[in-house]
Amino acid sequence: MDVFIKLLKWLEVDRAVMFAVLSKVWSLFAAPITLLLISLYLKPEVQGLYYTFLSLVAMQSFVELGFCIVITQFASHEWAGLYLDDSGFISGDERARQRLISLGRLVFKWYACASIIFVLLVGGGGYLFLSQSPDLGISWKGPWFSLMVVAGLQLWALPFLSLLEGCNQVHTIYRFRFVQGVFISLAMWMAMSLDFGLWMAIAGVGAGLIATLYLILIVYRKFFQPFFTFKPEQEIHWKEEIWPMQWRLALGGSMGYFMVSIYTPVMFHYHGPVVAGQMGMTWQLVTALGSLAMAWVATKVPRFGILVAKKNYTELDRFFFRTSGISMGVISLGAVLLWLLVYGLNYFEHPLAQRLLSPLPFGLFIVGTVLGQIAQCQSAYLRAHKKEPFLLYSFVYGLLNGIVVWFLGSRFGAIGASVGYLSVMTLVSVPLGSYIWITCRRKWHADYNEA
Repeated sequence: MDVFIKLLKWLEVDRAVMFAVLSKVWSLFAAPITLLLISLYLKPEVQGLYYTFLSLVAMQSFVELGFCIVITQFASHEWAGLYLDDSGFISGDERARQRLISLGRLVFKWYACASIIFVLLVGGGGYLFLSQSPDLGISWKGPWFSLMVVAGLQLWALPFLSLLEGCNQVHTIYRFRFVQGVFISLAMWMAMSLDFGLWMAIAGVGAGLIATLYLILIVYRKFFQPFFTFKPEQEIHWKEEIWPMQWRLALGGSMGYFMVSIYTPVMFHYHGPVVAGQMGMTWQLVTALGSLAMAWVATKVPRFGILVAKKNYTELDRFFFRTSGISMGVISLGAVLLWLLVYGLNYFEHPLAQRLLSPLPFGLFIVGTVLGQIAQCQSAYLRAHKKEPFLLYSFVYGLLNGIVVWFLGSRFGAIGASVGYLSVMTLVSVPLGSYIWITCRRKWHADYNEA
């Protein structure tokens, strides 16, 4: 037992990482079950519509403008002088407390407006996009508009979770996300088993929303109470403090859609819902692996911010290299195992293989995702400094990836999209991201190193 505990410590596995890993492991465990149920209860065309729905909902990045990352980073800096008392209220340095409350009041208003804009614009735009597809005899309009309303409410709840995460409530947040993930999967499985069809999407998002509201209104009621009852004198100045970082994240977040969500809509528009369904399920598995590996770094972001605030760069670097190294090892091993699983399904001609892309494009997508993990780790490190130097990266990579995937994917299908994705990741993402990380780290820590 002592050896096992020492191994967990060496792997930087604390409670937050444990629940984050459990959450991602659950996603990997649930994905094959979801795939099996989809093959049993949904036609390939309905599967394609379902994943196209999810890709269109991801357009929320165009309205939330990167605020979630900003919230976590700024909250972590204020939380360096704060703590939760035994009653669950925020205590500590009064100036930091008031600035934290000011930040929360600002972002809650922002997301309320963003949610309304999202429902109206994406709901209407998505309807027009989906209407261009030939009539498949599938009733999709009711599920689509219902999904938009529930997704809009879920978008409004996002900043509450980001604020908690920035306030170092990391183990609670990741425990919640694990439980939430289980509820979402169970709700979707029940909906499919009852032949609800596309309504399974609303069941999943709705279950997640209910769990989020429980955390906000019940578990952390006392934490959030002053955000709605107290007007602080010490305020966060959005224009001077947040906007210089946020506009970069906003542009990068907009480009992020072309990095991670463009593939299924391209397949749907040019090659039909069946190929879109294969692309959607493939991308779900690939991104679940990436999220699992990123757990080691994502759960440490508040600690990164605290170390930066204290200018403890030596410990920051030690901690970052350890956690990012583990993250890269996990995603590399997982990529091999996942590809072997897909290859085995095709080799033995299992029916489930027809719901995924073939091994070649699947392999190209997963190799590209492994390479993309490098930039994910680097950006988490740099953003802990309350700056966004990855604007150029996000703009160049997102724009090129969108163009290349659209050009090759529209003409050559999934194999073209996967070749384009891997090419941009290899030629642009890795070298550009590494150059930015090395340059900024050297510049920002120069004064400390000289001292």
